[in-house]
Amino acid sequence: MSEMYLKPNVQLEPLFDSWYAWSYLIPPATAARNITERHLKIMDSYISAPQVHASAVKNPKLLGGPFIDYEGKRVGEIRNLREQTKSRRAKMLQLSAALETLDNMLRAKATGFSLEPLYKDVPELLRGYVELVYDLKSNSSFRLLEALIYRSDLYDKGAQSVTLTLTSGDDRPFVLSTPRLPSDDSVHLPWAFDDERIDVLVRAKTYPISIGEAKEIFAEAEDSTLASSFWTAEPPKAYEPYCGNGVRWRYFGHACILVETSGISMLFDPVISYSYHSDLPRYTYEDLPERLDFVFITHNHQDHVLFETLLQIRHKVGTFVVPKSRGGSLQNPSLKLILEQTGCKNVIELGDLESIPFNDGEILAIPFLGEHADLDIEIKSAFFVRKGVHSLLFAADSCNIEPLLYEHLRKILGPIDVVFLGMECDGAPLTWLYGPLLTQKIERGMDESRRLAGSNYGRAKDLVASLNAKEVYVYAMGQEPWLNHIMSIKYSEESRPIVDSNSLIKDYLSRGLCAERLYGEKEIFIEEALCLR
Repeated sequence: MSEMYLKPNVQLEPLFDSWYAWSYLIPPATAARNITERHLKIMDSYISAPQVHASAVKNPKLLGGPFIDYEGKRVGEIRNLREQTKSRRAKMLQLSAALETLDNMLRAKATGFSLEPLYKDVPELLRGYVELVYDLKSNSSFRLLEALIYRSDLYDKGAQSVTLTLTSGDDRPFVLSTPRLPSDDSVHLPWAFDDERIDVLVRAKTYPISIGEAKEIFAEAEDSTLASSFWTAEPPKAYEPYCGNGVRWRYFGHACILVETSGISMLFDPVISYSYHSDLPRYTYEDLPERLDFVFITHNHQDHVLFETLLQIRHKVGTFVVPKSRGGSLQNPSLKLILEQTGCKNVIELGDLESIPFNDGEILAIPFLGEHADLDIEIKSAFFVRKGVHSLLFAADSCNIEPLLYEHLRKILGPIDVVFLGMECDGAPLTWLYGPLLTQKIERGMDESRRLAGSNYGRAKDLVASLNAKEVYVYAMGQEPWLNHIMSIKYSEESRPIVDSNSLIKDYLSRGLCAERLYGEKEIFIEEALCLR
C-alpha cells in the first residue's frame, strides 16, 4: 500500500482553548466576552455542582442550556482548563473588562456633547483601537477597528487547534456549553485555522497521498498508532456531476443546499455530515463536486457559519460570498474578516440588491429581516438565484415582520419559482446567544420578548404569497441528528415550528402546489417545468 486516503468518517473539530470554535470566538473582542461571560462561568458552575449539570443534560426541557455534558465526572480536568484559561488568556480577560469599562464610561459621560474629551478615558488596552460615536439620537457607542485589532497582539492564534476522531454516529455534546477534553480516540494537533496543512489533510479524503506524506502530517500527534487508523487504501465513491440544461439542487440538511447548473456550482450555508452507516439517508462531503464556484453564507450564526465544514471545503472553493457589513460593533463583527483570518481565500461581500452574474443567470443579495432579537446586525442576507427562466430564493431564517418588504421585492424580482424558508418560529431569547456581549443585565421580560425566531405560519404564508411562489420548502429547522451538537433542538408533533410548518405545507398542497418540509436528503431537477417530480 504505497498511497492512502483519509477515511471519510474522520471528524475534524476546530477548537479554541478546548472549546468548539464558532464565529464569535475568532474576533478578539467577542472571544474575550465569551471567555469571561460564558466559558469561565460554565466551568465555575460545573466545578461547584457537577451533579446538577449531569441531571440537567438529561432533561429535554434544558437542551442547549449552560450545562457541561460529562456525567458529573472529569471535574479535575475542568478545573485545570479553567486555571489554564485564566493564565494563558490573561490579556483576553483584561480585554473583556476593558470593553465593559468603556461601555459604562460612555453611558455615564457621553451626554450628547462632543466625544473628543472622552478619548483619554478609554481603557489603555483599547486606546487607538476604537472610535467613539453617536447615532442620530445622540445614543453613544463605539466602533472597533477590527482589521487593526487582528494585526495586534490581542489576536492570538495560539488558542486555535484541531482534533480528529473516527466517528460512527451523530451524537456529540452541545458545543456552546461543553469543552472538548482529551480522549483516547482523538488526535489533537496544535494547528491554527489558517494552517495549510489542514487543506493537505482534508484533500486526502479525495486524492491519495504517500505513506511518507501521511506520517509527516501527523508528526506532531502524540498517538501515532491512533493516527495510522485514520487511513485507508479504499478510494472514495466517484462524484457524479450534473450535466443537464436546467438546475439540480440537493438538500444536505438544515440550510445547506447545493445548486448546480451545467457550468456553475453554488453551496449555501454549508453544514455537512460525515460518511458512515446510518438509517437516515444523507448527502455527505463525498457528494460535493471537486470545485465549488461559490459558497454563500446567509448570516453569522453557528448553524450557518460552521468552521468544522468550512475548514474542510475551503480548498475547493472559488469565492466565498458573505453579507456586506460596515463592521466594528461588538454584536456585528465583520464576517469577511473572520473568514479571511481562518484561511478562506477570495471572500467578497454582497450588499442588498447587489448581484453576481454568471452564464444565463445571476445571484442577488436580498434584505433579511428578523431572527436577530432586534439587535443592530446587518450581516444577514437572503440570496436569490436566477438561471434562465427559473428562480430560487434562499430566505434562510427570514422573519416576515414587515410584509411590504416582499411586495417591494416582487416588483423587482417578479414571481419566484421556489422559496426555501426557515420556520423555527419559537426561537431562543436574546441572551442565549448574545448574552456574553451585554455589559448590562437585561430585564427577563425584555429578553423573552426578543427572540432568535423565524416566520410562523401566518408570516410564512404571507411571504410566499407575496412572491407568488410555485413551490415552497421549509428548511433550516435543525432536525437532522448531525446538527445536534450545534442546535440542541428536539421537536415533537405538538411543537409550534412543526405545527406551523405543517399548516403551511397543507395549505400549499390543497391548492395543487408543491410544498415539503425538508429532512435528511432531497434531490430535485428543475428542467422545463416545475412540479413534474
